[in-house]
Amino acid sequence: MSQNNQRQNVAGLSLKGGRRDQFFFSLLEYFPDEKRWFLSSLLQVKDSEGSSGDEAIRDWIEEYGLKEIVLDVPLTLPTCSLCQIECPGHMQCPHPDVVAVKGHIQSVLDEDARMATENPKDYEFARNADDLFDFLKDITHRPATTHIISRSFKRRLKKGYLPYWNREVDFWIWCYYYDQLLELFNTSFDSYGNSSLMVQHRFSYLRRHFPNHLDLFESNTQIILVELLRAGVIKKADIIMMGDLEEGPEAKLDIIKRVEEKLNVFIYDHDLELLVRNPRAFESFLLALAGKNVYMNKNKTLPDWTKPDEVSFIAPSFT
Repeated sequence: MSQNNQRQNVAGLSLKGGRRDQFFFSLLEYFPDEKRWFLSSLLQVKDSEGSSGDEAIRDWIEEYGLKEIVLDVPLTLPTCSLCQIECPGHMQCPHPDVVAVKGHIQSVLDEDARMATENPKDYEFARNADDLFDFLKDITHRPATTHIISRSFKRRLKKGYLPYWNREVDFWIWCYYYDQLLELFNTSFDSYGNSSLMVQHRFSYLRRHFPNHLDLFESNTQIILVELLRAGVIKKADIIMMGDLEEGPEAKLDIIKRVEEKLNVFIYDHDLELLVRNPRAFESFLLALAGKNVYMNKNKTLPDWTKPDEVSFIAPSFT
C-alpha cells in the first residue's frame, strides 16, 4: 500500500451480457485514517433521457477521478488477429508466441508421461488418491511440473492451444485453476470463448473514450472466488450454492460478510442488499476487490511469455 495520505480508489465493471443488461460500477476506496477499504459507490449504468449508458461510464470515471478500473473482458487480442504470416493452419503455426506456448504444454505432458513410465504403480495410486490437481506453487521459477496432472487437465492439454481463441495467458490460467474451475463452475477459461463479439465491440468503443490516465486491468470473477476459497476467506459450499434459486442469495450474503470481516472491507447496508440481489453488482464488486490488490502488491506474478504488461491480468492473492 502506498505510504502517502492520499485516498486510493479502484473500480470494477462487469461488461458481460447483452446490450440491454444492467451494468454496475463498484468503487472501492481506501481511507488511510481508518486503514480500511470502503465500498463507497455502487451505481447502475443504464440509458437515460439524453444520455446513454456508455456515456455514463465515461462521466462516472471522470467524476470520481478514477485511475484504475478492472474489467472482465480481454484487453489484448489473440495471436491470429495480428499475425501477418501466410497461415499454414494452427497445427503447424510457426509464430514464436504460439510455438512457445505449445512447448510449455508439451513439457507438462512429457513430465507426466515420464512419471507414469518410471513409477506406474505409484503414479496410479497418487492419481486415484487425488484426481484434482492445481498448481498451487509458482510455476514461473521452476520446471513446468513435478506433479501428476489430473485426467481432465491432461485431456484439456491434449486438445491443444488455439491461437485464434486463446492467448498465452490462457495456458498459465489453466495450470493454476483448470481443475477447480471445472469442479466449482463446470467451465474452463478461454479468452475468447467467454466473451461475445458484441461485448468485444462495445468495449472497443468504450476504450476509445476512456481518459488517457486510466489504467485498465483484466480479471475473472470465478478465479477471484477460487482465490478467496484458497485463502480460507469463503467456504466451498457457498460457491456451489450461489446459482441455486432459493439458497443463492444466502450464499452470496455469506460470501460478502466473510469478505467484510477477513479483508477489512466496509459495505453499507443498502449496497449489501443490492450485491446479494443483482448478479452484475456482485460481479463488479468482486472485480474491484481484486483490483485493490494492485495497491497492496498481492497479485500473482505472471511469467514473461504471457506478456504481463500487455494483458494486465489480475490473479489476486488474499493470503
